Amino acid sequence: MTKTIVVGLDIRDLRIAKTGQRTYLEEIYKEFQKEHPGFKFYFFDTSIRVYTGRNKFYKLIEQFRFILWKQLILPLKAALHGCDIVFCTDYFIPLINLKFKTIPVFHDAFFWEYPQHYNKYWLMTFKSLGVSAAKRAAFITTPTQYAKNTVLNYLKIPADRIIPIPEAPKTLIHKKDLSSGSLNIKTSRYLLHIGVFEKRKNLALLIEAFHLLRSAGYHDYTLILGGQFSPKNDMDAGLEIIETIKKYQLQDYVIMPGYIPDNDLAWYYQNAELYVLPSLNEGFGLPVLEAFQHNVPVIVSNNTCLPEVGGNAVLQFDPYNPNDLYHKIKMVIDNPQLKSEMIEKGKIRLQEFSWERTAAELLALFKKVK
Repeated sequence: MTKTIVVGLDIRDLRIAKTGQRTYLEEIYKEFQKEHPGFKFYFFDTSIRVYTGRNKFYKLIEQFRFILWKQLILPLKAALHGCDIVFCTDYFIPLINLKFKTIPVFHDAFFWEYPQHYNKYWLMTFKSLGVSAAKRAAFITTPTQYAKNTVLNYLKIPADRIIPIPEAPKTLIHKKDLSSGSLNIKTSRYLLHIGVFEKRKNLALLIEAFHLLRSAGYHDYTLILGGQFSPKNDMDAGLEIIETIKKYQLQDYVIMPGYIPDNDLAWYYQNAELYVLPSLNEGFGLPVLEAFQHNVPVIVSNNTCLPEVGGNAVLQFDPYNPNDLYHKIKMVIDNPQLKSEMIEKGKIRLQEFSWERTAAELLALFKKVK
């Protein structure tokens, strides 16, 4: 008789994360609650409120509590429940394994690539505990081949221990009770970007390209930047974004509705003319698939994982050249046939991604753990 594999999933990050990392955990949590013969799942969370504010003292206390959770409480819970595997979706796993194996998700290599964007204590925690624990893990998963290759540049472990497993779009609720008037949008046509206002998102360049579009006579378009300022000051591009908007006098045409809850997010995609992702670096780029899901053509930077995820369904541009982006936007707007072809290709591309597939590949990986 085959032994049941007992898996512990750390879900504490649901109290903190709001971006793609949260989507990943939410969706895989849903999948693991379904019936999977041969597997038993436990979901581990803290009962203590997690601090998410900006106060430096309280943030330091919360960092200590995070370490305590990962390195003491979580492994004890896992051991008491007889877990064979502990799976964590936020880079960090227990350093000490109490009769169980560990698998973390490394969504990207940003800790290494942008050390200046993290406070020194958080960076020390990652390098001392996160990296050391990852080296002891049974496997590490990444969302793309690009992310695997990048992580391998920094984490010197055998390549066959890092397994790319793709993600999928967020499950969104479709609503019809929003209106462009309630958002102060002067036209019904808009370009869309969804994501936190981090420096790597390159949103100032998108605003500059939008200015070129309006200067060319396309006055019936608005740009919507959905998302919030980064809670990490060293990463935040909010000031640059606001200054760029003022520079080109676009205050009435660049709309920033803030963090968009899931209940409203589908509406923004459904009504967009075009989705643009000008990022300088991504580990996966979930909004690309979310735009495909809502029949929106997509333009992405020609770098990192974005061509891998978008395939032949996206147009690519040089993320350091606003003129290139402007011309690609204009190309889609001026060519209805191209737009229709991109939408159809997006539908086909989307078929390769689902959370059922992600879960199935994770379960297959769990079976390989010895």
